[in-house]
Amino acid sequence: MKHVFAFVEGARRIRIQVELARSEDRLLTPQLIEKAWREAVGDIPDTRSVRFESSMHTGGGPPIAFKVSGKDYQQVEASGAELARYLREVTGVFEVESSANSGPEEIRLKVKPEAEALGLTLADLARQVHVAFYGAEAQRVQRGNDEVKVMVRYPRETRISLGDLEAMWIRTPDGRELPFSAVAEYTMDRGVTTIQRIEGQRALSVTARADERVAEPAAVTRKVQSKFVTELKEKYPDVELSLTSSGHEKRIAFDQIMIGFLISLFGIYALLAIPLKSYVQPLIIMGVIPFGIVGAIFGHFLMDAAISAISLFGIIALSGVVVNDSLLMVDYVNNAVAEGKDSVTAAVESSMARFRAILLTSLTTFFGLAPMLLEPSVQAQMVMPMAISLSSGIVFSTVITLILVPVLYVVAADVRARFTSSASKSLLTSSPNKGA
Repeated sequence: MKHVFAFVEGARRIRIQVELARSEDRLLTPQLIEKAWREAVGDIPDTRSVRFESSMHTGGGPPIAFKVSGKDYQQVEASGAELARYLREVTGVFEVESSANSGPEEIRLKVKPEAEALGLTLADLARQVHVAFYGAEAQRVQRGNDEVKVMVRYPRETRISLGDLEAMWIRTPDGRELPFSAVAEYTMDRGVTTIQRIEGQRALSVTARADERVAEPAAVTRKVQSKFVTELKEKYPDVELSLTSSGHEKRIAFDQIMIGFLISLFGIYALLAIPLKSYVQPLIIMGVIPFGIVGAIFGHFLMDAAISAISLFGIIALSGVVVNDSLLMVDYVNNAVAEGKDSVTAAVESSMARFRAILLTSLTTFFGLAPMLLEPSVQAQMVMPMAISLSSGIVFSTVITLILVPVLYVVAADVRARFTSSASKSLLTSSPNKGA
C-alpha cells in the first residue's frame, strides 16, 4: 500500500481510500485485498451500510442494479424490499442496498382518536413540536449589515432526547394542556432524502455487488428476471422491474455482440459456400465452432477467470480461426473423392494426411498467445479473457476437428446417397405409370 486517505463527510459518513502499489510490485489483486479487508472488518454495529469497492479504474456503477417503478409507492417500496431480501439470499451477493431506506431516521407523529375528539389535528401537533424543539421566530434584530433572528424554543437541556418529547405538554384548541403521551404517539422510521420519479412514476433503485468467482453478476440478473419477476408480478401487478447502471449497459453490449456474432457466422458461411459450391459442406466445417466455444468456457474455468465482454470478443474471433483446420480436411476429402476414392476412405486418410499441418497450426497459435496468458501486468489483464478464449478454444477444437469433421463428412455423404437412391427409385416407379 502506498497511501491511505481517510475522510469524514458531514459527521455521517466515513470514507477510507487506499492506493496500492503497481501490479508489477505486488502479489495480490485489488479484488483479493478487498475481500480480505471485508472479512477482517465484518459487521459494524449501528451503521446503515458498509461498502467495499476495488477497481483498477473508476466508473461503471454497481454490477447488479435494478429499478423498481410504479404509480403506487407502497407497492414499489414493498417490492423493492422483497427484491433486496431475495438478493441477500443469493450466494456470493453482498452489500445489497435499497434507495428506499437510504434517508436519515425521523420521528413520525400520530394523533390519538380521543385527542381528535378534542379538536387537535396533526398539523397542530406538528407545529407545537416544531416550535418547542426548533423554535419560532419572535423578532429580527439588525446588527450592522447582519440581520439576526430571535428564536423562542425549549432550553437546550430539555430538547436533546426522545424523553424530552414524551415529557412535553400539548395545548388543545380549547386551551387545555395535556401530556404528549395522552394525545399523541410517535414511531421511529427511515426518512426519504430524495424522491425519484421516472416518466411520472415513483421509482427506487436496488443495488448489490457480487463475488464473480462465486456468482457472476449477469447470471444473478438473469435469475432475478426469469424467476423472481414472475412472482413479483403476481403480488404487485402495477410494478415494473428493469435493469439500470452497468447491468443495463452490459445487457445492451451483449445484445450487440450477439448480433455481430450472427452476422459473422453468416459471412463465414457465405465465404465457404461460394468456393465449395455446396450448402452442406460449410455446415460441416462450421460444426467445430460450438466445440471451440466449449473449449473457451472450459479454459476460463481452468484459469479461474470470469467470462466478460472481452471473452465474447475472443469467442467471435475464435469462430473465424477454428474453421481453418476444418477447411483443410474438407478440401483434402473433396480432392480425394474427385480422384475416385470413396468418401469413407478419403475421410479417414484426411485425418492422417492433415494431422501434422493442423497440429502445427494450432500449437503455433497457442504458443503465440501464451506470453499474454502469463503476463501479470495491468495492461495484459485487460485483454487476458480474449487470449484465454482464443488459446483454449483452439486447442480443444483441434482434437475435435480430427474426429468430428471426417464423421460429419461421411454422414452427409450417406444422407446424400440415400436421398439420391430414393429419388431414383421414385422416378423408376413413376415411369411405367406414365407409359400405361
